[in-house]
Amino acid sequence: MTKIIHPSLYQINTRVWLTSLSETLGRPARLDDIPDAELDRLAAMGFDWIWCLSVWQTGASAQAISRANPGWRREFEETLPDLKEEDIAGSGFAIQNYAAHRDLGGDEALAGLRQRLQRRGLKLMLDFVPKHMAPDHPWVDEHPDYFVAGTEELLAREPQNYVWVKRKSGDLILAYGRDPYFPGWPDTLQIDYSHPAAQEAMIGELEKIASQCDGLRCDMAMLLLPEVFERTWGRKPTPFWPAAIQRVREQVPDFCFMAEVYWDLEWTLQQQGFDYTYDKRLYDRLRDGNAQPVREHLHAALDYQVKLARFLENHDEPRAAVSFDPDVHPAAAVITYSIPGLRFFHQGQFEGRKIRISPHLVRAPHEPVDKEIEAFYDVLLTVLRNPIVQNGAWQSLDCLPAWDGNGSWDAFVAHSWRGSDGEQILVAVNYASHASQCYIPLPFPEIQNRSVQLEDLLSSTCYTRDGNELLERGFYLDLGPWSYHIFTLEVTP
Repeated sequence: MTKIIHPSLYQINTRVWLTSLSETLGRPARLDDIPDAELDRLAAMGFDWIWCLSVWQTGASAQAISRANPGWRREFEETLPDLKEEDIAGSGFAIQNYAAHRDLGGDEALAGLRQRLQRRGLKLMLDFVPKHMAPDHPWVDEHPDYFVAGTEELLAREPQNYVWVKRKSGDLILAYGRDPYFPGWPDTLQIDYSHPAAQEAMIGELEKIASQCDGLRCDMAMLLLPEVFERTWGRKPTPFWPAAIQRVREQVPDFCFMAEVYWDLEWTLQQQGFDYTYDKRLYDRLRDGNAQPVREHLHAALDYQVKLARFLENHDEPRAAVSFDPDVHPAAAVITYSIPGLRFFHQGQFEGRKIRISPHLVRAPHEPVDKEIEAFYDVLLTVLRNPIVQNGAWQSLDCLPAWDGNGSWDAFVAHSWRGSDGEQILVAVNYASHASQCYIPLPFPEIQNRSVQLEDLLSSTCYTRDGNELLERGFYLDLGPWSYHIFTLEVTP
């Protein structure tokens, strides 16, 4: 099977998925109850990766904290007005053990799901949460030195960051997991990466996980960088990721690592071995609604861009249907998913869901499907299954003024793809609330002295143009607000 250079990933909240299936079955559903027809559907949609969120074993301690936390509880009640206690399972990131949750069928059911995905050409991605463990993780009793310890003075000064933890051999003050800019997560305990034995133990967890899936999304991966960890905890560890990734790849050479990362540290983590890093900067620029920063973002080196995970929503971000107005959403999607890198989609995105589901919950509210956005994504996903945009050569294109004094060209984002057999695709988006005009010179010398037909893959729009004009002056476009085209080019004598 040919490796896809620009693959597509679909994130699924596993517990919510199975709760919905349980309602259909009339009994608790496990991973091995997921119908083959559903996996067939995901494969037919063109995904290469299925990221199953929250499959690992969580415990009673984190669940109790989730249910008792008043701030979280208000959020849960806003999501589910008919909230029940059993809807709150505890965060899927407060991991007690890196084994598939017993309620999901355990490791055997997870292995079965992976095999069924593989038979359909799908790879399985799971979570790795390196910065912390659940309060009832076995290491709390067995290896308390693996965690960041606190003092009574620190606890008194920062009660939001430290807690007394009950242990069989004596209580200790330990730190909550956190990043340097926010209070700690009270259902977690922070791993001390300045401790060599703790690092080695976490590498051991990674090696175990690597036998259960094809890749990992590493939660808040930048928090383990020595400079970030030191800023947070006042102690500087040796680098973790290069050694950890190397160790895993000695056993599984093609194992995939994707980093959740912010603060413009994407390149740093790519250099440490990550295959993909979140592109939060592009997402933020698209939300701002200004084309120029988006266009400049796409001028970065291609070896950097191919390792970016492009998204419009995920479990941490608001739904795309909330972040983007209905007329903006498709334009943002065309840009996001027609450029190089990993194309990252989220459960509910295609249906236009508006309610974000906390990873503490196992049930989603009922929401109507937005038929218009669903139809748009059906067509877009068809385009993304084209080998040209999966494995072709990509190029950012210049947009030029349509006439002197017309500055609306600055609202365009444009780029092209070339396939291995010379096939061409042109993408152009007017990312603005006003009509815009521009010329886009095409980078295809073979169209010289030829007639060119441009057919939009997203609509019935079709143009015939002179190749010389397209090369010299460019392709003239006059697009309405938030309008877009994805053209294939057919050259005739």
